[in-house]
Amino acid sequence: MMGNSELNNIITNIGDKIDFSGVVHVKHNGDVTNLSFGYADRSEKRLNNMDTRFGIASGCKLFTAIGISQLVERGLINFETRLVDCLDLEFQNFDKEITIHHLLTHTSGIPDYFDEEKMSDYEDLWKDYPVYQINTLKDFLPLFQAEPMNFKPGDSFHYNNAGYILLGLILEEQTGMPFTEYIEKEVFFKCNMLDSGYFSLDQLPENTAKGYIDNHKDNTWRTNIYSIPKKGGSDGGAFTTAADMIKLWESLFNFKLLNEETTMKMLKPHVHVNGEIHYGYGVWMNKRMQQIYKYHVMGYDPGVSFRSSIYPESNLKMVIPSNIESGPFDITKKIEEVLLK
Repeated sequence: MMGNSELNNIITNIGDKIDFSGVVHVKHNGDVTNLSFGYADRSEKRLNNMDTRFGIASGCKLFTAIGISQLVERGLINFETRLVDCLDLEFQNFDKEITIHHLLTHTSGIPDYFDEEKMSDYEDLWKDYPVYQINTLKDFLPLFQAEPMNFKPGDSFHYNNAGYILLGLILEEQTGMPFTEYIEKEVFFKCNMLDSGYFSLDQLPENTAKGYIDNHKDNTWRTNIYSIPKKGGSDGGAFTTAADMIKLWESLFNFKLLNEETTMKMLKPHVHVNGEIHYGYGVWMNKRMQQIYKYHVMGYDPGVSFRSSIYPESNLKMVIPSNIESGPFDITKKIEEVLLK
């Protein structure tokens, strides 16, 4: 069995090699490995540490799926409830048969406000629609509300941020609470995730990493404050620590957030994406020999990259948040190579 010091050396070597900025938190068979790299604030030379809060971009679609699943348990909606029956907004070009299940699994066919196959740079989105105008979930609607469908609901998997905006709006309408307030109260608080929240970029709390966009051509950098919405919502943008994300996974798998039946519905491979990769409700999963060996979430924004995975059969959990645009994928693959032999 690999010792902690050996794993530390392997992670440190790859972290240094790729000039990583962030933290690596690995929990394996009771052993915990914690390593931090780079600066949370480059101007002030403030280092990242294990208590640093990082933006996790789309990594928090899982939180949205948990919130929606809680509403199902309360009987307010069910997974087959149609969009037109649970959200009082007009979508004249949307198929009337779109359900919550379709939105959760990226199979709704609705247009996205940021389609990764059509646009390569998320920042380009805000040239015509200033990012500072995005203050609520409804502020996203003009970006996709009147556009035509891409395909019939259920016909295909196409990763879709707008679908998760709609899920957040459904949650707000059904509970009468702002989305971020609901998730902080009903998910973070219940997991004892005391350092996590949906923070505004112009009001970040202490020990929060700024997101950095590097220009490798001339070795300059800038922060991401003008490159992403100033406050996260149901499609992404929460801040969390590595330790808090572990608490989320453990609470989910120990049925502290949802009952066992609903949890297993969330963690079921509802859609085959490609190869061994499937998608449930807000979570990716990998299958081998008809067995799920890995559940994971990921997030990428300008100045943000994030990966977190749990491997139930291997008693392994890892959280790798970063305040630059790459690194967690490479480190995840390396740890898998050495611990999942």
